[in-house]
Amino acid sequence: MIVVTTPTGQIGRQTLARLLAAGAPVRVIVRAAGRLSPAVRDQVEVVEGSHGDADVVTKAFDGADSVLWVVPPNPHAPSLDAAFAGFSRPASVALKTQGVERVVAVSALGRGTPMAGHAGHVTASLAMDDLLAGTGVGYRALAMPSFMDNLLRQTELIKNEGMFTSPISGSRAMPICAIDDIAAVAADLLLDGTWSGVDEVPVLGPEDLSHDDMAKIMSEVLQRPVRFQQVSGPDFKARLMQLGTSGAVAQGMLDMMQAKDAGLDNAVPRTAQASTPTGFRQWCQDVLKPAILT
Repeated sequence: MIVVTTPTGQIGRQTLARLLAAGAPVRVIVRAAGRLSPAVRDQVEVVEGSHGDADVVTKAFDGADSVLWVVPPNPHAPSLDAAFAGFSRPASVALKTQGVERVVAVSALGRGTPMAGHAGHVTASLAMDDLLAGTGVGYRALAMPSFMDNLLRQTELIKNEGMFTSPISGSRAMPICAIDDIAAVAADLLLDGTWSGVDEVPVLGPEDLSHDDMAKIMSEVLQRPVRFQQVSGPDFKARLMQLGTSGAVAQGMLDMMQAKDAGLDNAVPRTAQASTPTGFRQWCQDVLKPAILT
């Protein structure tokens, strides 16, 4: 039995689809069963509630072999510790009491770097890894760079003004990956019942790109000019807070971006095993272009 958290989120939904296609028995934790499609509901066991709730995870983990652990975004969290380790603490207890053998968790690149201790969301994610891995389960932290799919948050800006923004400099080349590739790696690990111990699994995409590189590729695929505009750190944080993000979460986002600009995501060597197939040009063609044209 494999437990999938956030089955309606991007990573959870795509991982779930791969598990069901493989014929695996799956149990999902979802706040409301009605958020699942009828086809999915017919193929899974459902535990309703939040996977940050002790009673919910205790019930969901009963008899489970493996768990996909994804912390949902909480822009209103009072602290990053509350958003990551705090949210995961009930699960850390239930993993032990219910005898779960393996956990695959969505985490971040950066462990062991000089920036890891002051990298906002990444620092909090690594602390969550330590908490969950400390339970004695087999643990694989999917070590992520930024996601290509996060650009979809700027669809209107790209469509209407021909630009996208970030506090990261335009010339900093970094790995970037597609969520579909993350789901493929996660599903493969969840379907494999042979591994144990604690390790991280980098998911780097096929190449390092700067935002300036990305703007050039987007322009070519969309057949319209797209440019990158770096924004200041204070303006980036202020914009997040205008959208209702708490001060702690907004500062964490800024700290993470500044750490990435200092090389946080560049420390892991690119190997064939760490590289995933979906390139940015292909992602733009398959995902971004349809979103822009609708």
